[in-house]
Amino acid sequence: MPRSRSRSNSAESDLFRARRAPHSTTSLDLIDAFAYSLGMIGSETKPLSSEAVSNGIRVQVVPSFMDSHSDAERGRFIFSYKIRISNEGTDRVRLVSRTWQIVDADGTRNEVSGPGVVGQHPELSPGETFEYSSFCPLPTAWGTMEGHYVFEREDKSTFEAQVARFYFAAPTA
Repeated sequence: MPRSRSRSNSAESDLFRARRAPHSTTSLDLIDAFAYSLGMIGSETKPLSSEAVSNGIRVQVVPSFMDSHSDAERGRFIFSYKIRISNEGTDRVRLVSRTWQIVDADGTRNEVSGPGVVGQHPELSPGETFEYSSFCPLPTAWGTMEGHYVFEREDKSTFEAQVARFYFAAPTA
């Protein structure tokens, strides 16, 4: 469920792990992401989440696998993601639209664009935060998602806020 504006608190911010990812996907990136997510490379697991700050907007994402809604035998993997958008700038802004680039493990790339997020166009004054959750179905057990939001200032000028790449990975048996 979307949650309207709320102030950040330190307990909640501990849920988000910072990771800034590049904005282009290669097959090697996907293989590395999958291997890291399974703990197959190195002693540390690469975080699946992301965080980016651009034009005074901080976007934090935490993805998760929804096992109860997925069916691996039929190639249906459902992932949820929780997004926190914080206005760290000096202007009041309104989220106008979003664009996502979604890549599955087969390298199939899909772009999804649309107005607002979860049927809303949140307005954020400086210091305010908006959180929402959504989901992404994939035909493979892992993939990536990244994109941007378009925001509008009170003077009607617009700008983009980047959403750094985050990773979807279903646990293996």
